[in-house]
Amino acid sequence: MREDNGVGAENRLKPLVKWAGGKSQLLGQYSSLFPVCFNTYHEIMAGGLAVFWHLAPRLTGAHISDNNPELINFYCTVRDQPEELFTSLARHRNEKKYYYTMRSLDPASLSPLERASRFLYLNKAGYNGLWRVNSRGVHNVPFGRYSRLSFPSLPDLLAASHYLKKTHIRQADFASVLDYARQGDFVYIDPPYHPLSASASFTAYSGSFGEEEQARLAEICRELDARGVQFMLSNSDTALIKILYRGFDLQQVTARRAINSKGDGRGSVKELVVRNYC
Repeated sequence: MREDNGVGAENRLKPLVKWAGGKSQLLGQYSSLFPVCFNTYHEIMAGGLAVFWHLAPRLTGAHISDNNPELINFYCTVRDQPEELFTSLARHRNEKKYYYTMRSLDPASLSPLERASRFLYLNKAGYNGLWRVNSRGVHNVPFGRYSRLSFPSLPDLLAASHYLKKTHIRQADFASVLDYARQGDFVYIDPPYHPLSASASFTAYSGSFGEEEQARLAEICRELDARGVQFMLSNSDTALIKILYRGFDLQQVTARRAINSKGDGRGSVKELVVRNYC
């Protein structure tokens, strides 16, 4: 679908940030799993928003949310100041000393624009594109040593801004979706995955999201179902996830591990897609 926004947005809609567990690689398998029709689209635990960008040309409006204040400030800045953000990004340097200087800054001391620019710089220049914070909420990913940094182009940012202007953006816990999702809407959910083993967990990148949080999220999904809201959720193919979502449609997809400390730990893995519709 072509939209007359002057930047050919339909050709440039792709994630602006690198995010653990990003879904770009799975969109081909997901396409047949999305609902045929729905009212308003919601994406909670937004991350890189791969599904949102994929669906954006067909959306008349949407809601996205995440509890990460840096991520939400970034998307608000893309929406409101894409050109200024592009200019700010050009000032960053792909140097180790500069990286640690930027990492040491307190984001609360920066303007929203400076904060968004710092966020994307650290995301692109840090090791493996991770966004990880310690117990004090301080970003602690080491320098990535890339030969070059890959920032979005100005057309990319303008295209993203175009669609984000039609989108409600919130910093919120995932349970807040119950406040605004209505019957006939569609919610996509991409939580931190339940680990396949005790030593293989994405929670190290995403903060605490253990079995209690997985169970709380499953209860939110059952409430959405009771209200007539369509939902689709991605997670690991584990016994716990199958138990939590018993009674819903479970589809298996194949993904490649994008983040692992060892090269031989990167390979194909089975994941589950949970839906309350067919």
